[in-house]
Amino acid sequence: MCYKNEYQKRAHGEVEQIFRELLPEAGFHVREEQIRLCHEMLDALMKNEITLCDAGVGIGKTYAYLTACILMRKYSVLHSGYSGCDRRSVVVSTSSIALQKAIIEEYVPFLSDVLLKADLLQGELKAVVRKGKEHFVCDYRLAQRLEAVRDKNKNQAQMEALKSLRHNFDLDSVHNLSGFDRRLVCVPKFCPRECPGKAGCRYQKYLDVSKKEEVFIQICNHNYLLADAMHRMNEYRPLLADYRALVVDEAHKLPEAASQMDGRSIGREDVQEISYFLNREHKSSEGKRLQDWFNTLSMEIRKDQAGMGDDIAGKENFYFPAKCRSSLEQVRGNLSLMLKRLAGNVPYWIFRRLEEMEELFGWFLKKDTRYVLFLQPDGRGDPVFMAVSREIPRFLHDSLWDRGFPSILTSGTLKAGNGFVRTRQMTGLEKKSRVRECVAESPFCYRENCLLYIPENLKATLKGSREEVEQLAGQIRDLVCSTFGHTLVLFTSYTLMGNVQQLLRDQIPFPMVQVWRNSQEEIARFKKMENAVLFAAGSCWEGVDFPGDMVSSLIIVKLPFAVPDPIHEAQREQYRSLESYIQNVVVPDMQKKLRQGFGRAIRTEQDTCVVSILDHRATKKGKYRGDVLDALPKCQMAEKIDEVEDFIRSRKVERYYS
Repeated sequence: MCYKNEYQKRAHGEVEQIFRELLPEAGFHVREEQIRLCHEMLDALMKNEITLCDAGVGIGKTYAYLTACILMRKYSVLHSGYSGCDRRSVVVSTSSIALQKAIIEEYVPFLSDVLLKADLLQGELKAVVRKGKEHFVCDYRLAQRLEAVRDKNKNQAQMEALKSLRHNFDLDSVHNLSGFDRRLVCVPKFCPRECPGKAGCRYQKYLDVSKKEEVFIQICNHNYLLADAMHRMNEYRPLLADYRALVVDEAHKLPEAASQMDGRSIGREDVQEISYFLNREHKSSEGKRLQDWFNTLSMEIRKDQAGMGDDIAGKENFYFPAKCRSSLEQVRGNLSLMLKRLAGNVPYWIFRRLEEMEELFGWFLKKDTRYVLFLQPDGRGDPVFMAVSREIPRFLHDSLWDRGFPSILTSGTLKAGNGFVRTRQMTGLEKKSRVRECVAESPFCYRENCLLYIPENLKATLKGSREEVEQLAGQIRDLVCSTFGHTLVLFTSYTLMGNVQQLLRDQIPFPMVQVWRNSQEEIARFKKMENAVLFAAGSCWEGVDFPGDMVSSLIIVKLPFAVPDPIHEAQREQYRSLESYIQNVVVPDMQKKLRQGFGRAIRTEQDTCVVSILDHRATKKGKYRGDVLDALPKCQMAEKIDEVEDFIRSRKVERYYS
C-alpha cells in the first residue's frame, strides 16, 4: 500500500510539473481549474472509477484527459498491478469529426513532443482514428462505380470527387461526393470472403496498422464505440483493439448515439440502395418490386396524413396510420417470400438488410413495446420508419459501464440545474456506485466581460403569429444597431428564422447571412466579414467557434425547449405527473441546450459579448427565470437597450466600428 500511494503521489506531481512548468514554457496559461480537473481525472483512472466532468468553456479539458491517460499508463504497472506486457490502449470517443482531427493532428503530437523533451515519456505517443467501414473506399466497388458512370452525363464536380477516391482513401476528406456515390463505393458492412480486391485492399491495410501494439490512443466517434460494445456483448469480433480505459468527450451526445445504435430505420433512400445492389447481383426484378412496394406504401401513408387536416396532422404524422395496416401487412408478407427466394443467392449483407426491413415492419404491426415506433419525414416528405429502444440507459450500462474499466465522461453541458441527475439517468449511471462528479468552472471572467440582457418590455405572443415575428424583429434590429453588427442570432425554429429574416431584410444596415442545416460555406463567409449578422439554428447551437469581435452580440431568440416528439412522450410515461416530468426532464434538457448556445459568446479570455434572451418566460415575472439564471455563469444584468450600447462602447476599441 505504501508503494501504491507513492506512485500515485508521483503521478500527481507530474501533473503539476506539466501544467505549471512545461506547458507554460510552450506558451500556455496556467489554469487552476484545468489542473484540478486533470487531478480528478487521474484519480478516477487509477482508482478504476467513472467520473463525470463538467468542464466550462476555455478549460482545456482535452489536454487534461490526455495527460491523465498518459500518466495512468505510465504508473499503472506499479500502482495497479497491471502486467508489464499489458499494452492495451485508451479509447477517446467524440461526436464530431473536427475534434477527432484536432486530437490526432494537434493535441497528441504537441503533448508527445513536450513530454519527450522533458524525459517524461520513453517513446512517441501513437494515435489512430477508428471509423466505420462506411467512411472508407472499397477499391473494387469504386472501380465498378467508375465504369458504370464512365459514359454518363454526370455532374462534373461529383465526377471529379469520385475519381479522386483512387488516391484518397478517407471519404470524409473528399468534397462534392454525392451521398448516393458515397453509399455505393464505401466498404460494405459484410465483405465477401472471396473479394477479388482483397490482396491490395486499403481498408485491410488500415485495420492492420490500427491494431498494432504501439498505438496508445484509439480515437473514434460514439457510434463506433457503441458498435464495438455491441459486438462484444454478442460475442462477435470486436471493432476496436482491447482497451484499458475510456474517455467520452462531448459526452452529452452519447445517449443520442445510443438511440441510433440500439434502434433501426428504413426510408426511401435505404430501399433505393438495397435495390441497386440487388440489381448488381442480377436480381433487378426483385429490386424493382421492392421499390414499388415501398413507394405504394409511402403514397398511401402520405395520402392518409394529408386527409387529417391541419389541426391534428402535426402530432398524428408521427404514428403509423391504422388505415394503412393491411398495406403494411402485404409488404411484409411479400418481403418474407422474397427472403425465401433469395436465401443463399445473394451476399449475406444484402440478405441481412432485407431481413432487418422485414423485422422492422413486424415491430410496427405488433406494436412492439421494446421500442418507440414512429414515422419521420425525410427531405422529400416521404415517411421513414423509425424504431428507438426504450432501454437506452440499460443498454449503456450493460455494454459499457458494467465491463468494469475506468472511464471519463466530459462535456461543457453535463451539469444542469439539479446537478448531474439528468446526465446519470440518461447515460445509465443512475445506480452506479463507483461514479464521482466534478465541475471545473470556465476561467473566463464573465462578470467583467459579459452582459446578460433580458428586455423588460417583452410580451407573451401567440406562437407562429405575426405579432411574435414583429416583436422579435424589432428587438433584434435594435440590438444589431446597438452592437454595430457582430451578431449571432440563434433560433430554435427554421420557420421562425425565415420569417424574422424576411421582415428585417431592408431594416438592418449590415450584411445578413442565414445558415440552413449544416451550411459550412455560409459560416465561413460570415467569419470573413467585419460586422455581419448570422441567423442560425440547429447545429450552430454548439460546436462552432467565433473568437474575438466576430460575435460580440449573441441573441437567443427562444429558450431551447425540446419539441414534443414520440421519444419525449415515451419519457413522459415514466413520471406520475406532467409537472414532475417537466422539472426532471424538460427543464434540465433546456438548461443544457441553453448553456451550449451561451458558449458561443465568449471563446477566449479577451472576448467581450452581450448575450440577449428574447423569451418572455425568462423575464423577472417569467416562469423559467430562475432556471435560466441557474444554468448560466454570473454576469452583469441589463433590461434596457441603452445599457447594451453603453456596455459595447465601454469594451470595444475604435477599430471595432470601422
